[in-house]
Amino acid sequence: MALKIKLTRPELKRYRDRLVRFQRYLPMLKLKQQQLQVTLREVAERRREAEKAADEAAEKIERYSSVLQDFPGMPLKKLAAAEEVRTSTRNIAGVEIPVLEEVVFPEAEYSLFATPAWVDQALSDMREKARRRAAVEILCEEEAVLQRELARTIQRVNLFEKVVIPQCREAIRRIRIKLGDEMTAGVGRAKIAKGKLAHTFVDAPKGEESLLEQSGEGSTEEAD
Repeated sequence: MALKIKLTRPELKRYRDRLVRFQRYLPMLKLKQQQLQVTLREVAERRREAEKAADEAAEKIERYSSVLQDFPGMPLKKLAAAEEVRTSTRNIAGVEIPVLEEVVFPEAEYSLFATPAWVDQALSDMREKARRRAAVEILCEEEAVLQRELARTIQRVNLFEKVVIPQCREAIRRIRIKLGDEMTAGVGRAKIAKGKLAHTFVDAPKGEESLLEQSGEGSTEEAD
């Protein structure tokens, strides 16, 4: 779709001002894009490490999973399930992303004498698995937020680079051409008008002499 603009001086100023603003804003967008890309790579690496740690915790529990299934009278899975995952936020390039602070578990109340010695270790291992899984989930959420913001930022960078700024430059070019043509035409009209005025001044004395001659002849005749 062709850009519709008014070929006037006020419109030229408006597009010049817009171009200046966009050219100042574009480097800031590019800087934000770079910051998001760097942070996203860091978060992706941390997420892979957290997934590896979670898998290791799961493998550790898997070694004695059969014992856990056969142990009656104690809700280990319920006690090992996270009761609350507390998070905070941090700002990265103007984007609020979640940060894991703490994983809260229900209070474990059971008799140390009535339960086998391995129960404490099993519960600790299961809770560690839950912590690591929560860390993975938060990092996945953080990565998703960064990816969405990066996609929006890249779109805006492309919009400014490939659409908005070129449109401003094209509008400025067209207005300058139009104003230049008008100036050239104005200069041409001024020259023509000046030429006509010059001819008027050149011809005026001759007319006056003719009138004087006619006036003199009439006076002579009257004298005769």
